Amino acid sequence: MKRKELRIRKEISKRDKIYFWDLGIRNTLINNFLPINMRNDAGVMWENFIITERMKYLSYNEIYASSYFWRTYTGAELEYVEEINGELFAYEIKYKKAKMKAPKTWTENYSNNFQCITTDNFWEFVI
Repeated sequence: MKRKELRIRKEISKRDKIYFWDLGIRNTLINNFLPINMRNDAGVMWENFIITERMKYLSYNEIYASSYFWRTYTGAELEYVEEINGELFAYEIKYKKAKMKAPKTWTENYSNNFQCITTDNFWEFVI
């Protein structure tokens, strides 16, 4: 295997992040029950909510997908990557409105399948 291929294969990996199916348990553990607009962890909670709801959607609809987290050695990252039928789909998850492009490294090496999930378009992703 070529060195570049080996490096690329190590970039996409199983998640090393922890998500809670129930955000109430998370909030209890950190003892923070403030409304979302008063929290400093709103982005983290939003990401957790979106990813767990997506996993529920895939399960309920019997869609088999492998889930990954992507980060390069230079620091470019995507919160969520799905592999469905051998095709990769990348998602950036933002609580605040954002118009984002896929990282150049992603599009050069993997695919153009990219979407930024926000409060404006999340329903299509989880229902």
